[in-house]
Amino acid sequence: MFQELGPDARALLGVVAFFPQGVDENNLEWLFPTISNRTDTFDKFCIFSLTYRSNGFFMMLAPLRDYLSPKDPKTSPLLCGTGEHYFTRMSVDINPNGPNSGESQWITSEDVNVEHLLGVFMTIDTNSDGVWDSCANFIVHLCWHKKRLTILKPKIEGLPDDHHSKPRCLYKLSRLFGTVGDWMEHKQLLIRSLKLWRERGNDRWAAETLAELSAVNLQIGLNEEGIKVVKDALEIWERLSDMGKQAACLIRLTWLLHSDKQLDAAEEAAFHAINLLPEKGE
Repeated sequence: MFQELGPDARALLGVVAFFPQGVDENNLEWLFPTISNRTDTFDKFCIFSLTYRSNGFFMMLAPLRDYLSPKDPKTSPLLCGTGEHYFTRMSVDINPNGPNSGESQWITSEDVNVEHLLGVFMTIDTNSDGVWDSCANFIVHLCWHKKRLTILKPKIEGLPDDHHSKPRCLYKLSRLFGTVGDWMEHKQLLIRSLKLWRERGNDRWAAETLAELSAVNLQIGLNEEGIKVVKDALEIWERLSDMGKQAACLIRLTWLLHSDKQLDAAEEAAFHAINLLPEKGE
C-alpha cells in the first residue's frame, strides 16, 4: 500500500520529520508544487499512522521523526527545494502599507519551522548568500508579525567579522531587540554593526545605523549622545546628497533637542527639515 503512493512518498515523510511543527496542510501547494498527488498522499500518511493532524499541521511522532528525518539535509532534493520555497516567500515586501504585506503573516504560525530550517542551513552552508539573506528577512518578519527573540542570535554573532552578511544581520537583530524593549542590547548590536559597516567603507549603511542608534539613545534618555550620533548621520547624508534622509535625520534631531530642552535649536532643526522636503512631501 505504501509503495502505491509513488516515488516521492519517502522524501515527503523526510520533510515532515525534519520540521518541528511538521507541514501546514494549507501550504502543500506552494511547498510541493512538483508533486501532483500531494494532498492524497498526505491523507494516506494519516491512514497509515505515519503522520497525524494537529492544529492544521501534518505532524509525526518522535520515534518516526528520528528515523525518517534526513541525516544530511543537503542530500534530500525535496527538502532543499522546500527550503528554497520558504526562503523565496520570506523575500516578499512586508511594508505594512505595501500591496503584498498580508502575504508575510504566514510566519506567525510557521516561525519555529523557519527558524529550525535556517539554523540547520546556516551551519552546513555558511557562505550561502541566500541563507543569510533569508535570515535577515526572517528577523524582519518577526519584528512586524511576531515580536519575539530568536535562537539564531549566537549563530549570527559567531560569524567572522569579515563575513559579508554579518553587519546586516546584526543590524536587523538589533531592531528585533528594540521591538521587545531591550534597548541596551539593541544599542550594543547597533554599535557592533556600525563598526563593521565602517570597516567596509559602506557610508550609506553606516548612516542608517547611526540614525537608528540616535533613536535608541532618545529612548533611554541619552540625549547628548543621541544628538552627536544623529549629526554624524546627517553629515554622511549631506555628503551623499540624499535630501530625504537628511530631512529624516533633522526630524530625529528635533526630537532629541526638544527632549534635551534645547527648544530654539529644536525649532531650527524642524524648519530645516521642512525646507528640505518637497512642497507636497511626506
